[in-house]
Amino acid sequence: MGLTKYITEMAKAAKEAYFALTTVSAAQKNQALSFIAEGLAKQREAILAANEVDMNLARLQGLDAALLDRLQLTGRGIDAMIDGVHQVIALADPVGEMDEFRRLPSGMMLGKMRVPLGVIGMIYESRPNVTLDAAILCLKSGNSCILRGGSEAINSNRAIASVVTSSLIRAGLPEAAVNLITETDRTGVDILVNLPDYVDVIIPRGGKGLVQRVNEKACVPVIKHLDGICHVYIDSFAATDMAINIAVNAKTSRYGTCNTMETLLVHANRAAELLPLLQQKYDEKKVELRGCERTQQILGDKIIPATETDWSTEYLAPILSIKVVNDVNEAISHINHYGSHHTDTIVTDNLPHAQLFLRAIDSASVMVNASTRFADGYEYGLGAEIGISTDKIHVRGPVGLQGLTSQKWIVLGHGEVRL
Repeated sequence: MGLTKYITEMAKAAKEAYFALTTVSAAQKNQALSFIAEGLAKQREAILAANEVDMNLARLQGLDAALLDRLQLTGRGIDAMIDGVHQVIALADPVGEMDEFRRLPSGMMLGKMRVPLGVIGMIYESRPNVTLDAAILCLKSGNSCILRGGSEAINSNRAIASVVTSSLIRAGLPEAAVNLITETDRTGVDILVNLPDYVDVIIPRGGKGLVQRVNEKACVPVIKHLDGICHVYIDSFAATDMAINIAVNAKTSRYGTCNTMETLLVHANRAAELLPLLQQKYDEKKVELRGCERTQQILGDKIIPATETDWSTEYLAPILSIKVVNDVNEAISHINHYGSHHTDTIVTDNLPHAQLFLRAIDSASVMVNASTRFADGYEYGLGAEIGISTDKIHVRGPVGLQGLTSQKWIVLGHGEVRL
């Protein structure tokens, strides 16, 4: 079977599965999710073995450290996946919720009902846990999905998808509710994003090149996340220990994630005090520092001069750019100009400064006195996330159950006719 026919037939089946899911109860969906959690526990060793095959091949192919970090699964990672399934089970099913009812002058009642988006095409790289997150979130929200992971994670993705498929069958749900494209030819992406008769939404999750390519070629609506150029701004009113802890954690907790800090901004009044302390911490973690002229004056010749490109670069590596700013307004201006509208944090004890930052920063997540690493569906209590959208329509930030639904108008009449 040719690739076009293979993906088109899969999309047709996914559409039929979506229609079948519209009448499935929350209890039945939760039962399938329970079977998935059970299956992950039983197949733990098989999944880890499949992932080790992918890791060995990735090392031979010379994948960089950031990609290897995102590709690797551990026992702790499997535990987090299982816990994520249970969190999604515990969440209220949004499908069918009705609200905003009001009586019209005609006597009819007008309201809204929350409904699934339909068939979701998920295109992603490296992270095999996305296979599970996408599957369980789509299932709970009544959507069917077509998953197209990267070739570097194909064995891991197959092992996880196998657990999902067997659980769907066991629960009496359509097998085609969750589909994995096992062909790794890149032209498969172009085919999937050009099936508007069957696919309702595309969600790309990966490097900037992948997202741009999908956005340019798709004739299906795209919920996209380009990159994560996240900032921490240490204000003049920041508590010293808090500022250091947040700035270190936001950068060094993990390097290959989209919610990792890439640029640190420090108020000029605090730079001479805080930058040497932070430099010591970053040196211990072997983080390369690139700084503006004022940063270099404080920290000396060891600091690499930051270029214009550094301010708009997502390193996904132990590299950090640092800029000294005059006030909160300059920090806001820098972030809105160079950032990717993902996640940005202010560290301050000054309430007006915090409120100004919250209002003025044009990002999906804006934080006060917290690490950017918390910008995550799991941490936000969504159970999991299908991605982090830097769009403004129709959903922004970590995309969970609510983000995978829309609303339709509901009219309840008593035989009214329009004159």
